Amino acid sequence: MITQIYLRKRKILTIPAKGHAILSASSADRWLHCPPPSVRLCEGIVDKGSEYAAEGIEPHALCEYKLKKALRMETWEPTEAFNYYNNEMEESAEGYVNYVMELLSAAREQCKDPVVRVEQHLDFSRFVTGGFGTGDCVIMADGTLCVVDFKYWRWIEVDANNNPQFMCYALGALELADGIYDIDTVLMTIYQPRRGNISTFTMAKDDLLECVEKILTPTAALAYGGEGEYACGDWCRFCKAKETCRKRAEHNLALARYDF
Repeated sequence: MITQIYLRKRKILTIPAKGHAILSASSADRWLHCPPPSVRLCEGIVDKGSEYAAEGIEPHALCEYKLKKALRMETWEPTEAFNYYNNEMEESAEGYVNYVMELLSAAREQCKDPVVRVEQHLDFSRFVTGGFGTGDCVIMADGTLCVVDFKYWRWIEVDANNNPQFMCYALGALELADGIYDIDTVLMTIYQPRRGNISTFTMAKDDLLECVEKILTPTAALAYGGEGEYACGDWCRFCKAKETCRKRAEHNLALARYDF
């Protein structure tokens, strides 16, 4: 089965349907902090999407096209199907490609045959039940494994430091590359041009796996089983259950009383 995303009347992305990840990388910050509502309470609630997701479709498609072109991979020019294409989007995509090519050049200095994967399906289900996501760019090489994520939104600046989403991406990338390449370090980068933000977090592979064993996997098991403690925080922003979450209502009421 194939899932197709259309912009206007032309197909822009074709993605093999792999089902919905209950414990996805993109929602990792939520289910790590608040396991039950972030997972089981959200089931059955229709995902209406967000302005962040909607705005990111076309720029991501442009980045994919330009990066594949730079790498001499088969691709096609997508902008004629775009609704929001402009100079800012063009410059953002060009900057992203230049940054990735710099990372690739550095990788080639340490490894004679690095491999670049674009819009790569990343499966980390060995650590998190049913867990998977999509990495915008993965550079596999001896020494350092690079995972790069492009963010086009301007409202929220995203920090790569100890970011659960990108740790999940790194795990999925390690599943692909470890054993083929001699990897000791993982470099996770968020490229967010409209905020002038290039955030990079470097972690030893052994430290990442230790963090997974002690924190990520046990918490994921609680989340999958609908167990754990309810908690409110920044992670509530994108939770589909936030409008009906009792804990969040109590939290907001307490804040209102404090303000009063």
